[in-house]
Amino acid sequence: MSLAPRAVLVHRTTEYEELLARHGTHGQAAFFLSSRGRSIDEVARRHRRTQQALADVAAAVPLQWRQSRVERADLDRFLFGPEDVVVVVGQDGLVANAAKYLSGQPVVGIDTEPGRNPGVLVRHRPRDAAALLRAAGSPGGAADELTMVEAVADDTQRLLALNEIYLGPPGHQTARYRLGPDAPGAAAELQASSG
Repeated sequence: MSLAPRAVLVHRTTEYEELLARHGTHGQAAFFLSSRGRSIDEVARRHRRTQQALADVAAAVPLQWRQSRVERADLDRFLFGPEDVVVVVGQDGLVANAAKYLSGQPVVGIDTEPGRNPGVLVRHRPRDAAALLRAAGSPGGAADELTMVEAVADDTQRLLALNEIYLGPPGHQTARYRLGPDAPGAAAELQASSG
């Protein structure tokens, strides 16, 4: 007998949670933001929307499925299983970050702030989660297959990415490099970019 799928909800700490961790209280966080010309009300509203999106997605997980949550900071220590359906609740960058730790598991991207996030990897709304989970958990469900790219630098640093890799100085200086297959006599293409 095989295990029921496990929905793994991937999320990140909200700005509001980070402010509370740093400043201790809502009032102190509000004072800090006001000294920088910002209001805590907007930050708290985005926090509530994110929490509501997480609750809506969790409620959409089929009852017979197992369920787990993992925060972005813990992705490198989380053990994903082959039967997992990964549900990223957040921005495109979170999908790309989670993808580094996966090996063929389906990923559903849920946008917590429609209209604010311009992402193409988190195209779905929390209300669509139930149908998306059923499709992702069934064999032969429709999916966009994306490929990770790997870059290995001369100093053996290894970078994995879903959408882009930048190698070069952290400033605006142009980096020049060759791209090509790692095979003798293979043609390489000269490239340049800046960060």
